[in-house]
Amino acid sequence: MLLMKVCLLGDGAVGKTALRERYLGKQFSSGYVMTIGADFAVKKTQISTEEGKKSVKFQIWDLAGQPRFNSVRELYYKGSHGGLLVFDITRRDSFTNLSSWIEELYRNSGRGIMPITILGNKVDLRNEVDDPVTPEDVQAYIEEIKGQYDIRFKVPYLETSAKTGENVDESFTTLAHTIRNHLKK
Repeated sequence: MLLMKVCLLGDGAVGKTALRERYLGKQFSSGYVMTIGADFAVKKTQISTEEGKKSVKFQIWDLAGQPRFNSVRELYYKGSHGGLLVFDITRRDSFTNLSSWIEELYRNSGRGIMPITILGNKVDLRNEVDDPVTPEDVQAYIEEIKGQYDIRFKVPYLETSAKTGENVDESFTTLAHTIRNHLKK
């Protein structure tokens, strides 16, 4: 069984906890409850590989996004294999802030550059704002960070909705494949 410690990162109120809860099979709740420090969950699953099914045990660390938790958050990155970087497509500032989250992950993990998957959450609300973050914005950003950090692996982007469940399972599966490929090298 492959053990994968993954961190859910991003600004407060982008939907990290809702994505994790949905992935764990729980129902979506529209009420906002701020994560204090960090929250932890485990999920066992299987991914399809060229060698057949592989068992994966995710240790999912949901890290508080508010600045007041910066010093506490650093402790939870140690030993991470990858990160799900979440922003709210209706809040451009949460997209702009991804750079600081990537820097924090890479600086504190003890592993340096590692697989990440970028998630544009709340896609169900795209039509309710005038200037949502677009897939083209994200692809340009991915090219920028790949150059900045000399990332030599694919950085996937998925649009998700914790409310509808869109791409929630696929987010974790995609990251698992990227981590597995990275570890094989």
